[in-house]
Amino acid sequence: MRIVLDTNVLISALAFPGSKPDQILYRIRRGEIELFISPFILSELDRVLRETFRFAKKEADIRVNAIRAMAHVMTPTERITVVTANDDDNRILECVAAAQAEFLVTGDKEHLLPLGSYRGTTIVTPAQFLDLPVPR
Repeated sequence: MRIVLDTNVLISALAFPGSKPDQILYRIRRGEIELFISPFILSELDRVLRETFRFAKKEADIRVNAIRAMAHVMTPTERITVVTANDDDNRILECVAAAQAEFLVTGDKEHLLPLGSYRGTTIVTPAQFLDLPVPR
């Protein structure tokens, strides 16, 4: 199963052990799910860890590198402009399109979740994703 995790889900997974986002990362580490990310997502993750959560550069680097190590890094070639209110969300959709992901897991109730799907990718919350049957 191919998924993209929005930056907000990655932050929650790293900040809240045992949370639903952290449970998704656990399934990724076990090889049950394939995670796809882009350089933009990694950069945004690093920025939020350092600016919002005040992580030292070294601590943020450790976490970003851990995510990178468990993911396939995609460099999108297509420019998408579906979300007009927040261009950063378009960068997430670019990764979704490049990865041909089955699911985008996000907590973005304002822009991404209302889309429901994008080019065959189902957009869900972490709780909704965890309710799906485990792939065999």
